[in-house]
Amino acid sequence: MTKLLEKPSPPADDDCCGGGACNPCVWDHYYAERKKWRLQQVELKAVEAQSNSQAKD
Repeated sequence: MTKLLEKPSPPADDDCCGGGACNPCVWDHYYAERKKWRLQQVELKAVEAQSNSQAKD
């Protein structure tokens, strides 16, 4: 079974310098982790919907 990802929290206001020179920026990391989490949520909902439809049959 795949490990459930925790919903990532956005960086705190003082985590980002706002200068645009950091590579990767803390926001880049946040958005990448958020994308992984959202994709996993979509997959879990699809599996749940499939299980529910099979249970009704």
